[in-house]
Amino acid sequence: MFIAQQQKFFRACFSRAESVFNRVFGNKLNPFYHLGTIAFWQFWLVFGSGFYLYIFTDTGVHDAYDSVERITHDQWWLGGVLRSIHRYATNGMILCMVLHLLRHFAYDKYRGFRWFSWVSGVMLLWIVYITGINGFMLVWDQMAQFIVIAVAEWFDVLPMFNGTLIRNFLYDGSVNSRLFTLFALIHVGAPLATVLLMWIHVQRVPKAHINPPRQIYIPLTLAFVVLALIRPVLSQGGEADLSMVPTNLGFDWFELPVLVLVYVWDPMVLWALVVGVTLMALATPWIPQRLFARKGAAVKGGEIVFRPDRKAVMVRESETLLDAGLRQDLNLPFECRNGGCGVCKCTVMVGEVDPGMYQPTALSEEERRQGKVLMCCATAKGPAEIVYDAPERAVPIRQYVGKVLALDKLSYDVMRVVIELPEGAQLPFRAGQYLNIVLGDGERRAFSFANAPHEVAANGGKIELHIRKVEGGRFTNYVFDGLQVGDAIKLEGPLGDFVLRESEKPVVFVAGATGFAPVKSMVEDAFHRGLKRPIYLYWGVRQFRDLYMPELPTQWAKEHSSFKFIPVLSEPAPDDNWTGRTGMVHSAILEDFPSLQGHQIYACGSVKMVGSIFPHFRAQGADEGSCFSDAFTVSARSLALQVPVEKENA
Repeated sequence: MFIAQQQKFFRACFSRAESVFNRVFGNKLNPFYHLGTIAFWQFWLVFGSGFYLYIFTDTGVHDAYDSVERITHDQWWLGGVLRSIHRYATNGMILCMVLHLLRHFAYDKYRGFRWFSWVSGVMLLWIVYITGINGFMLVWDQMAQFIVIAVAEWFDVLPMFNGTLIRNFLYDGSVNSRLFTLFALIHVGAPLATVLLMWIHVQRVPKAHINPPRQIYIPLTLAFVVLALIRPVLSQGGEADLSMVPTNLGFDWFELPVLVLVYVWDPMVLWALVVGVTLMALATPWIPQRLFARKGAAVKGGEIVFRPDRKAVMVRESETLLDAGLRQDLNLPFECRNGGCGVCKCTVMVGEVDPGMYQPTALSEEERRQGKVLMCCATAKGPAEIVYDAPERAVPIRQYVGKVLALDKLSYDVMRVVIELPEGAQLPFRAGQYLNIVLGDGERRAFSFANAPHEVAANGGKIELHIRKVEGGRFTNYVFDGLQVGDAIKLEGPLGDFVLRESEKPVVFVAGATGFAPVKSMVEDAFHRGLKRPIYLYWGVRQFRDLYMPELPTQWAKEHSSFKFIPVLSEPAPDDNWTGRTGMVHSAILEDFPSLQGHQIYACGSVKMVGSIFPHFRAQGADEGSCFSDAFTVSARSLALQVPVEKENA
């Protein structure tokens, strides 16, 4: 429980501090919500100022101190200012990194897939810390002398050195220019390693920001300039002299606290402490959850449908809704990613999520009762459906009143509905997108465009929909039993981002039932645009009668050598006389593709189907960024009221 108490203590401290800073800076510009990006920005200041200083710094044993003094005093207006910024930005970077790690620990943001960022962050902190200590040595003043000797004595207690290091610093003549060349190489190489590790650190953070908002980094940079002018960094005690012991040094408590303890504690005890704390920090993501304060937190993830995109996403263990959506290229609104600004607010329509920990100012109790959560904090407890306010779109969503032009029954339970737009109206959509049918009471039902954009433009704005009848379905029953040719119908669109991505990779389409509709639009659009990529269509249904347009993809396969059609029946009827593929549709794909690496996979079907097949595909080599989905779902309001529901086609 000691760890749980630590977590609770730090969480309370951050909560109070952030509340105060919110009142001063506002929710969006609170520095506590941008600790990682502020550390990044300070690194750029350190890197840029260090590059300039390196140009004018000599690495000779006596030239080092003199060159730094010339930079500091002869060039005080630039070199001196940059030297001060170099030091202060390093201190600030270490402070921000420590706070960043502590905040993620306090708010439990290091488990599951986040272990990668946590472990790389701990390593990054040590590299920056060691680089900072090495930077003091290059000045070769009395502070540098103290640091070099303290480090040598600390390492000498280890059996592998056994007192050999300190012999190099017993008298003044024992230090030569080769040592400074080594110091310089370390100080150049370490920042390059830092850049690489910083890049690695953010790889599992979808759409990670690496710089803070302009309203933060400009005042921060100016503050360092002012601090450099008011309190410039100077060499301490003159040039290093190994014949004397440095005294009255102004200590840097950001970068040198461990070296003080070398002369207070037993050096071996200090080694045990440093190594133990580091190993403990690295192992923290795998410490059993029961040892922490939060019990019952959602960690298992689930299948989440995002509205209005109508995209089903598998949320990984301990992954927030925001990270899951961004990982699948959804254009979700967000700012601080820390539960402070409220920009990523959404409403849980179906299912249950853990709201996580956030600032009360970002999400009120009244909003929680309405089912609202913050996507940057909330994690899934199971399958769910959420609705968020989409950012401004490049193609605006518009409403139209069309006219039913034709009703063609494609099978016992699928109706083709052709809707004609008003004369002169245009609905610019991309193949794979969908529209909403707006009912009289404002409820909406989503259906994919079944024809390609060029066909709609060529035939005067006639839109084709494939609507499957669902028992108890309010709108689908009306389509089969009440809708007439000539009836007016209200619709809005375009919506969704289930579209074919530009690439040369082979495409594997997985369609379930009327999931064929958007696939039809996308395939016909690909043929029209002359795409030569290999395309495979696996259409999975229960029985042969559920393949409501089998002749069309069969004809495509005859006309286009790059297209292959594989229908799969899970429960063929005896009178089907079926000799084709049987079983689960994803199993057929796994049999045909020993490796799915280098393929794009587009799945359209029920949430259950989409959620269950992608883990199998990823296990067979499919890249996570190459798996795209559109999902059937149930009417959220109907499910919430526990009344008969209807599935919407994808």
